[in-house]
Amino acid sequence: MNKIRSREVEVVVVGAGQAGLSSAYHLRRAGYEPDRDFVVLDHSPRPGGAWQFRWPSLTYGKVHGMHALPGRELTGADDSLPSAEVIGAYFAEYEDNFDLRVHRPVEVSAVREGPGGRLWAETSEGVWAPRALINATGTWDRPFWPRYPGQESFLGRQLHTADYPGPQEFAGRRVVVVGGGTSGVQHLMEIAEVAAATTWVTRRPPLFREGPFDEARGREAVARVEERVRRGLPPQSVVSVTGLPMTAAMERARAAGVLDRLPMFDRITPHGVTWADGRGIDADVIVWATGFRAAIDHLAPLRLREPGGGIRVEGTRAVRDPRVHLVGYGPSASTIGANRAGREAVREIRSLLAEPGDGPTGGLRDRHVDGPSQHAIAAAV
Repeated sequence: MNKIRSREVEVVVVGAGQAGLSSAYHLRRAGYEPDRDFVVLDHSPRPGGAWQFRWPSLTYGKVHGMHALPGRELTGADDSLPSAEVIGAYFAEYEDNFDLRVHRPVEVSAVREGPGGRLWAETSEGVWAPRALINATGTWDRPFWPRYPGQESFLGRQLHTADYPGPQEFAGRRVVVVGGGTSGVQHLMEIAEVAAATTWVTRRPPLFREGPFDEARGREAVARVEERVRRGLPPQSVVSVTGLPMTAAMERARAAGVLDRLPMFDRITPHGVTWADGRGIDADVIVWATGFRAAIDHLAPLRLREPGGGIRVEGTRAVRDPRVHLVGYGPSASTIGANRAGREAVREIRSLLAEPGDGPTGGLRDRHVDGPSQHAIAAAV
Protein backbone atom coordinates (compact mmCIF):
# COMPACT_ATOMS: atom_id res chain seq x y z
CA MET A 1 0.00 0.00 0.00
CA ASN A 2 1.53 3.35 -1.02
CA LYS A 3 2.52 5.68 1.76
CA ILE A 4 2.10 9.42 1.57
CA ARG A 5 5.04 11.78 1.14
CA SER A 6 5.26 14.34 3.93
CA ARG A 7 7.44 17.31 4.77
CA GLU A 8 8.77 17.59 8.30
CA VAL A 9 9.01 20.86 10.21
CA GLU A 10 9.06 21.71 13.87
CA VAL A 11 5.93 23.89 13.80
CA VAL A 12 3.04 24.51 11.44
CA VAL A 13 1.13 27.79 11.87
CA VAL A 14 -2.37 27.65 10.38
CA GLY A 15 -3.65 31.12 9.51
CA ALA A 16 -1.93 34.42 8.73
CA GLY A 17 -4.15 36.96 10.39
CA GLN A 18 -3.12 38.89 13.51
CA ALA A 19 -2.73 35.72 15.58
CA GLY A 20 -0.79 33.78 12.95
CA LEU A 21 1.60 36.60 12.07
CA SER A 22 2.24 37.32 15.75
CA SER A 23 3.07 33.65 16.29
CA ALA A 24 5.35 33.57 13.25
CA TYR A 25 7.15 36.71 14.45
CA HIS A 26 7.85 35.15 17.84
CA LEU A 27 9.01 31.91 16.22
CA ARG A 28 11.44 34.01 14.17
CA ARG A 29 12.70 35.80 17.28
CA ALA A 30 13.21 32.45 18.99
CA GLY A 31 15.54 31.36 16.20
CA TYR A 32 13.19 29.25 14.10
CA GLU A 33 13.62 29.74 10.36
CA PRO A 34 10.63 29.89 7.99
CA ASP A 35 10.48 27.04 5.47
CA ARG A 36 13.10 25.19 7.49
CA ASP A 37 11.83 24.99 11.07
CA PHE A 38 8.31 26.31 10.64
CA VAL A 39 5.79 27.10 7.94
CA VAL A 40 2.81 29.47 7.86
CA LEU A 41 -0.20 28.26 5.85
CA ASP A 42 -2.99 30.68 4.93
CA HIS A 43 -6.08 29.91 2.89
CA SER A 44 -6.77 33.53 1.94
CA PRO A 45 -5.76 34.78 -1.51
CA ARG A 46 -3.64 37.67 -0.20
CA PRO A 47 -2.30 39.20 3.04
CA GLY A 48 -4.71 40.83 5.47
CA GLY A 49 -6.37 38.01 7.37
CA ALA A 50 -10.12 38.46 7.75
CA TRP A 51 -9.68 42.22 7.30
CA GLN A 52 -9.34 41.78 3.53
CA PHE A 53 -12.98 40.64 3.37
CA ARG A 54 -14.46 43.60 5.25
CA TRP A 55 -16.97 45.80 3.44
CA PRO A 56 -15.66 48.96 1.72
CA SER A 57 -17.61 51.38 3.92
CA LEU A 58 -15.74 50.14 7.01
CA THR A 59 -12.96 52.70 6.75
CA TYR A 60 -9.87 52.54 8.90
CA GLY A 61 -11.13 55.46 10.98
CA LYS A 62 -14.17 53.39 12.03
CA VAL A 63 -12.14 50.41 13.23
CA HIS A 64 -12.21 49.86 16.99
CA GLY A 65 -9.19 48.37 18.71
CA MET A 66 -6.88 47.44 15.84
CA HIS A 67 -3.62 46.79 17.70
CA ALA A 68 -0.27 46.85 15.93
CA LEU A 69 1.52 43.60 15.22
CA PRO A 70 4.60 42.97 17.41
CA GLY A 71 7.78 44.65 16.29
CA ARG A 72 6.26 47.07 13.77
CA GLU A 73 3.73 49.85 14.30
CA LEU A 74 1.07 50.84 11.80
CA THR A 75 1.64 54.56 11.33
CA GLY A 76 0.42 57.26 8.98
CA ALA A 77 -2.67 55.37 7.82
CA ASP A 78 -5.40 57.38 6.08
CA ASP A 79 -8.58 57.08 8.18
CA SER A 80 -10.74 57.60 5.10
CA LEU A 81 -9.45 54.52 3.27
CA PRO A 82 -11.18 51.13 3.57
CA SER A 83 -9.82 49.10 6.47
CA ALA A 84 -9.32 46.15 4.11
CA GLU A 85 -6.91 48.23 2.05
CA VAL A 86 -5.01 49.78 4.97
CA ILE A 87 -4.62 46.65 7.06
CA GLY A 88 -4.05 44.43 4.04
CA ALA A 89 -1.11 46.60 2.99
CA TYR A 90 0.22 46.65 6.57
CA PHE A 91 0.09 42.86 6.86
CA ALA A 92 1.76 42.45 3.45
CA GLU A 93 4.59 44.79 4.43
CA TYR A 94 4.93 42.99 7.78
CA GLU A 95 5.26 39.59 6.11
CA ASP A 96 7.94 40.94 3.78
CA ASN A 97 9.84 42.83 6.46
CA PHE A 98 10.21 39.79 8.71
CA ASP A 99 10.52 37.34 5.80
CA LEU A 100 7.73 35.09 7.09
CA ARG A 101 7.23 33.37 3.71
CA VAL A 102 3.51 32.69 4.09
CA HIS A 103 2.21 29.91 1.85
CA ARG A 104 -1.08 30.89 0.19
CA PRO A 105 -3.66 30.04 -0.81
CA VAL A 106 -3.40 26.77 1.10
CA GLU A 107 -6.38 24.94 2.59
CA VAL A 108 -5.82 22.78 5.67
CA SER A 109 -8.42 20.04 5.51
CA ALA A 110 -7.48 17.93 8.55
CA VAL A 111 -4.94 17.60 11.34
CA ARG A 112 -4.57 14.13 12.80
CA GLU A 113 -2.11 11.92 14.65
CA GLY A 114 0.92 11.09 12.53
CA PRO A 115 3.83 8.69 12.78
CA GLY A 116 6.65 9.07 15.27
CA GLY A 117 4.75 11.36 17.61
CA ARG A 118 4.31 14.01 14.94
CA LEU A 119 1.09 15.62 13.83
CA TRP A 120 -0.17 15.05 10.32
CA ALA A 121 -1.54 18.20 8.61
CA GLU A 122 -3.30 17.44 5.33
CA THR A 123 -3.38 20.46 3.04
CA SER A 124 -3.97 21.47 -0.55
CA GLU A 125 -0.19 21.62 -1.05
CA GLY A 126 0.47 18.21 0.46
CA VAL A 127 1.07 16.80 3.93
CA TRP A 128 3.11 18.56 6.60
CA ALA A 129 4.39 16.61 9.61
CA PRO A 130 5.12 19.05 12.46
CA ARG A 131 6.02 18.33 16.06
CA ALA A 132 3.70 21.13 17.17
CA LEU A 133 0.92 23.21 15.63
CA ILE A 134 -0.32 26.75 16.24
CA ASN A 135 -3.91 27.12 15.12
CA ALA A 136 -4.69 30.76 14.29
CA THR A 137 -7.72 30.38 12.03
CA GLY A 138 -10.04 32.87 13.72
CA THR A 139 -13.77 32.85 13.02
CA TRP A 140 -14.49 34.63 9.71
CA ASP A 141 -14.94 31.38 7.77
CA ARG A 142 -17.73 30.18 10.05
CA PRO A 143 -20.58 32.72 10.02
CA PHE A 144 -23.38 31.74 12.37
CA TRP A 145 -26.90 31.68 10.90
CA PRO A 146 -29.67 31.19 13.49
CA ARG A 147 -32.70 29.20 12.38
CA TYR A 148 -36.24 30.54 12.80
CA PRO A 149 -39.61 29.14 11.71
CA GLY A 150 -40.56 30.28 8.21
CA GLN A 151 -37.03 31.33 7.27
CA GLU A 152 -37.10 29.47 3.95
CA SER A 153 -40.38 31.15 2.98
CA PHE A 154 -39.00 34.71 3.00
CA LEU A 155 -39.29 36.23 -0.47
CA GLY A 156 -36.78 39.01 0.14
CA ARG A 157 -33.02 38.87 0.54
CA GLN A 158 -31.14 37.38 3.51
CA LEU A 159 -27.42 37.92 4.05
CA HIS A 160 -24.85 37.63 6.80
CA THR A 161 -22.21 40.10 7.95
CA ALA A 162 -19.69 37.91 6.12
CA ASP A 163 -21.37 38.95 2.84
CA TYR A 164 -22.30 42.52 3.77
CA PRO A 165 -21.57 44.76 0.75
CA GLY A 166 -21.97 48.18 2.37
CA PRO A 167 -25.11 50.34 2.61
CA GLN A 168 -25.58 51.26 -1.05
CA GLU A 169 -27.48 48.08 -1.92
CA PHE A 170 -30.19 48.80 0.65
CA ALA A 171 -31.34 52.17 -0.70
CA GLY A 172 -35.11 52.45 -0.51
CA ARG A 173 -35.50 49.03 1.11
CA ARG A 174 -37.13 47.99 4.38
CA VAL A 175 -34.36 46.30 6.35
CA VAL A 176 -34.33 44.20 9.53
CA VAL A 177 -30.92 43.99 11.19
CA VAL A 178 -30.50 41.06 13.60
CA GLY A 179 -27.74 41.10 16.20
CA GLY A 180 -26.54 43.16 19.14
CA GLY A 181 -22.83 43.28 18.40
CA THR A 182 -20.60 45.99 16.99
CA SER A 183 -21.11 44.85 13.39
CA GLY A 184 -24.88 44.92 13.77
CA VAL A 185 -24.78 48.48 15.08
CA GLN A 186 -22.42 49.57 12.30
CA HIS A 187 -24.64 48.01 9.63
CA LEU A 188 -27.75 49.56 11.14
CA MET A 189 -26.36 53.09 11.31
CA GLU A 190 -25.11 52.93 7.70
CA ILE A 191 -28.24 51.39 6.28
CA ALA A 192 -30.54 53.79 8.13
CA GLU A 193 -29.12 56.66 6.08
CA VAL A 194 -30.36 55.18 2.77
CA ALA A 195 -33.12 52.68 3.61
CA ALA A 196 -36.86 53.28 3.54
CA ALA A 197 -37.04 51.86 7.07
CA THR A 198 -34.85 49.92 9.51
CA THR A 199 -35.70 47.66 12.43
CA TRP A 200 -33.18 46.41 14.96
CA VAL A 201 -33.85 43.14 16.79
CA THR A 202 -31.64 41.38 19.34
CA ARG A 203 -32.01 38.36 21.62
CA ARG A 204 -30.95 40.34 24.68
CA PRO A 205 -31.15 44.05 25.44
CA PRO A 206 -27.90 45.61 24.17
CA LEU A 207 -25.44 46.70 26.82
CA PHE A 208 -23.91 50.06 26.00
CA ARG A 209 -20.63 50.81 27.72
CA GLU A 210 -20.07 54.37 28.85
CA GLY A 211 -16.60 55.67 29.58
CA PRO A 212 -13.18 54.23 28.77
CA PHE A 213 -12.47 50.52 28.59
CA ASP A 214 -9.70 50.62 31.18
CA GLU A 215 -7.26 47.93 32.27
CA ALA A 216 -9.47 46.70 35.09
CA ARG A 217 -12.43 46.21 32.75
CA GLY A 218 -10.17 44.47 30.27
CA ARG A 219 -8.89 42.01 32.88
CA GLU A 220 -12.44 41.29 33.99
CA ALA A 221 -13.59 40.59 30.42
CA VAL A 222 -10.63 38.30 29.71
CA ALA A 223 -11.20 36.43 32.98
CA ARG A 224 -14.81 35.72 32.05
CA VAL A 225 -13.83 34.34 28.66
CA GLU A 226 -10.98 32.31 30.18
CA GLU A 227 -13.35 30.72 32.66
CA ARG A 228 -15.61 29.45 29.88
CA VAL A 229 -12.71 28.11 27.84
CA ARG A 230 -11.18 26.48 30.91
CA ARG A 231 -14.46 24.60 31.39
CA GLY A 232 -14.45 23.41 27.79
CA LEU A 233 -17.33 25.65 26.67
CA PRO A 234 -17.35 27.54 23.36
CA PRO A 235 -16.05 31.12 23.73
CA GLN A 236 -18.59 33.91 24.09
CA SER A 237 -18.76 36.83 21.71
CA VAL A 238 -16.60 39.82 22.58
CA VAL A 239 -19.57 42.15 23.08
CA SER A 240 -21.22 39.75 25.52
CA VAL A 241 -18.38 40.42 27.96
CA THR A 242 -17.30 43.94 27.06
CA GLY A 243 -20.52 45.70 26.04
CA LEU A 244 -20.89 48.10 23.12
CA PRO A 245 -18.61 51.16 23.31
CA MET A 246 -20.79 54.27 23.05
CA THR A 247 -19.36 56.58 20.39
CA ALA A 248 -20.48 60.03 19.30
CA ALA A 249 -21.99 58.52 16.12
CA MET A 250 -23.93 56.01 18.21
CA GLU A 251 -25.18 58.78 20.49
CA ARG A 252 -26.57 60.58 17.44
CA ALA A 253 -28.14 57.40 16.11
CA ARG A 254 -29.75 56.68 19.45
CA ALA A 255 -31.16 60.21 19.64
CA ALA A 256 -32.62 59.76 16.15
CA GLY A 257 -34.32 56.49 17.14
CA VAL A 258 -32.14 54.30 14.93
CA LEU A 259 -30.97 52.26 17.92
CA ASP A 260 -34.45 51.60 19.27
CA ARG A 261 -34.32 47.86 19.74
CA LEU A 262 -37.04 45.21 19.58
CA PRO A 263 -36.85 41.72 21.10
CA MET A 264 -36.18 38.80 18.80
CA PHE A 265 -39.07 37.95 16.48
CA ASP A 266 -40.71 34.53 16.66
CA ARG A 267 -41.32 33.80 13.01
CA ILE A 268 -40.29 34.85 9.52
CA THR A 269 -43.03 35.22 6.93
CA PRO A 270 -42.78 35.59 3.15
CA HIS A 271 -42.96 39.37 3.56
CA GLY A 272 -41.36 40.13 6.93
CA VAL A 273 -41.19 39.03 10.56
CA THR A 274 -43.78 38.53 13.30
CA TRP A 275 -43.95 38.19 17.07
CA ALA A 276 -46.10 35.85 19.13
CA ASP A 277 -48.18 38.77 20.40
CA GLY A 278 -49.41 39.49 16.87
CA ARG A 279 -47.03 42.28 15.95
CA GLY A 280 -45.48 42.19 12.51
CA ILE A 281 -43.08 44.21 10.34
CA ASP A 282 -42.78 44.10 6.58
CA ALA A 283 -39.26 43.72 5.25
CA ASP A 284 -37.40 43.44 1.96
CA VAL A 285 -34.06 42.41 3.51
CA ILE A 286 -32.89 40.61 6.67
CA VAL A 287 -29.27 41.21 7.66
CA TRP A 288 -27.98 38.56 10.05
CA ALA A 289 -25.23 40.25 12.11
CA THR A 290 -25.20 37.21 14.35
CA GLY A 291 -21.52 36.58 14.72
CA PHE A 292 -19.15 33.77 13.96
CA ARG A 293 -17.89 30.54 15.48
CA ALA A 294 -14.30 29.33 15.79
CA ALA A 295 -13.04 27.80 12.52
CA ILE A 296 -11.57 24.62 14.01
CA ASP A 297 -13.29 21.79 12.14
CA HIS A 298 -9.96 20.69 10.64
CA LEU A 299 -8.82 19.77 14.17
CA ALA A 300 -11.70 17.30 14.63
CA PRO A 301 -9.58 14.14 14.04
CA LEU A 302 -7.56 15.02 17.17
CA ARG A 303 -10.72 14.87 19.32
CA LEU A 304 -9.90 18.02 21.27
CA ARG A 305 -13.46 19.10 22.02
CA GLU A 306 -14.97 18.70 25.47
CA PRO A 307 -18.57 17.57 26.13
CA GLY A 308 -19.52 21.26 26.41
CA GLY A 309 -18.62 21.79 22.76
CA GLY A 310 -15.44 23.84 23.12
CA ILE A 311 -11.73 23.07 23.33
CA ARG A 312 -10.40 23.38 26.85
CA VAL A 313 -7.19 25.39 26.88
CA GLU A 314 -4.72 26.48 29.52
CA GLY A 315 -3.10 29.65 28.26
CA THR A 316 -3.00 28.75 24.58
CA ARG A 317 -2.33 25.01 24.99
CA ALA A 318 -5.06 22.48 24.23
CA VAL A 319 -5.44 20.42 27.39
CA ARG A 320 -6.08 17.22 25.44
CA ASP A 321 -2.94 17.60 23.28
CA PRO A 322 -0.03 19.80 24.44
CA ARG A 323 1.38 19.89 20.88
CA VAL A 324 -1.58 22.02 19.77
CA HIS A 325 -1.89 25.70 20.65
CA LEU A 326 -4.87 27.88 19.83
CA VAL A 327 -4.02 31.54 19.32
CA GLY A 328 -6.87 33.95 18.65
CA TYR A 329 -9.29 31.58 20.40
CA GLY A 330 -11.24 32.49 23.51
CA PRO A 331 -9.40 35.03 25.68
CA SER A 332 -6.86 35.76 22.92
CA ALA A 333 -9.55 36.59 20.33
CA SER A 334 -8.61 40.26 20.17
CA THR A 335 -5.80 42.01 18.37
CA ILE A 336 -3.79 42.75 21.49
CA GLY A 337 -4.68 39.37 22.99
CA ALA A 338 -3.48 37.59 19.86
CA ASN A 339 -0.10 39.30 20.09
CA ARG A 340 0.42 38.19 23.67
CA ALA A 341 -0.90 34.70 22.96
CA GLY A 342 1.50 34.26 20.05
CA ARG A 343 4.41 34.96 22.35
CA GLU A 344 3.06 32.60 25.00
CA ALA A 345 2.46 29.79 22.51
CA VAL A 346 5.99 30.00 21.15
CA ARG A 347 7.46 29.99 24.65
CA GLU A 348 5.58 26.80 25.53
CA ILE A 349 6.38 25.15 22.21
CA ARG A 350 10.09 25.84 22.66
CA SER A 351 9.92 24.15 26.04
CA LEU A 352 8.02 21.20 24.57
CA LEU A 353 10.31 20.65 21.59
CA ALA A 354 13.79 21.54 22.80
CA GLU A 355 16.11 19.06 24.45
CA PRO A 356 18.22 20.61 27.23
CA GLY A 357 20.62 23.06 25.63
CA ASP A 358 19.18 22.66 22.15
CA GLY A 359 17.64 25.30 19.96
CA PRO A 360 15.47 24.83 16.89
CA THR A 361 16.31 21.58 15.15
CA GLY A 362 15.10 19.46 12.29
CA GLY A 363 14.34 21.23 9.06
CA LEU A 364 12.27 20.84 5.94
CA ARG A 365 12.54 17.34 4.54
CA ASP A 366 10.59 15.33 1.97
CA ARG A 367 10.35 11.64 2.70
CA HIS A 368 8.11 8.58 2.55
CA VAL A 369 6.90 7.77 6.04
CA ASP A 370 5.56 4.62 7.62
CA GLY A 371 2.33 6.44 8.29
CA PRO A 372 -1.26 6.57 7.08
CA SER A 373 -2.07 5.47 3.55
CA GLN A 374 -4.65 7.20 1.39
CA HIS A 375 -7.03 4.34 2.17
CA ALA A 376 -6.53 4.68 5.92
CA ILE A 377 -7.07 8.42 5.83
CA ALA A 378 -10.23 8.09 3.78
CA ALA A 379 -11.57 5.51 6.20
CA ALA A 380 -10.89 7.80 9.17
CA VAL A 381 -12.71 10.81 7.77
